Amino acid sequence: MPDLKISVITVCRNAETTINACISSVINQTYNNVEYIIIDGASTDNTLAIIKKHESHVAVIVSEPDKGIYDAINKGIGLATGDIIGVLNADDFFSGPDVLYSIAAAFKANMADVIYGDLDYVDKKGNVVRKWRSGKYKHGKFNRGWMPPHPTFYCRKELFEKFGNYSLVFGTAADYELMARFIHLKQVPVYYLEMVLVKMTAGGVSNSSYKNRIKALYYDLKAMYNNEINFPPFALMLKPLRKLKQFL
Repeated sequence: MPDLKISVITVCRNAETTINACISSVINQTYNNVEYIIIDGASTDNTLAIIKKHESHVAVIVSEPDKGIYDAINKGIGLATGDIIGVLNADDFFSGPDVLYSIAAAFKANMADVIYGDLDYVDKKGNVVRKWRSGKYKHGKFNRGWMPPHPTFYCRKELFEKFGNYSLVFGTAADYELMARFIHLKQVPVYYLEMVLVKMTAGGVSNSSYKNRIKALYYDLKAMYNNEINFPPFALMLKPLRKLKQFL
């Protein structure tokens, strides 16, 4: 069986302080069959100049205005030619050089359409401040507020063709909605790769203010109803509570 091609999509906008570490973690992977796609949202700082320093390692570079992070990801999906697709945002980086090798091996060894793993949140100095340990998936866990960390989420390209891309109507919950759609609603075969795949810089738009947090909860609830989560208000209550153990 030939090696699976993995398309890694990085989306960015004015990320000059983090984009180099992100790109370096991709181009230093030991797995060779990688298609690297970078979608830049018309950055006005030095982001694009940094990207171009690595352009010999990047299959596609797009720099143009977009409608937000999920619109940019959808552009990347449209350009991807890989068997497997995953997203590595500009503030994130792979935990080591063998991450994509491990993901490819897991897809080949298991009858899975989706693979996810574990994630560490780090501060600007690289110190781990939170640990997201996903655990094995069993159908029904979304009803209890569970979700895998999106930066560790890799799936077969055909799933986007069958079930659609990221929906912009769910705002900051577009990643949660897509994973709930694929895993919970469509019940595709899933495999948990028990290792830290990605290190993610702590913080995020949805948590940046009280107003944004309320809006994020609304989008989460909307995504739950849309994907037949049982009793969405209960799942919505459990979702943030699950995060408490990440700090322990």
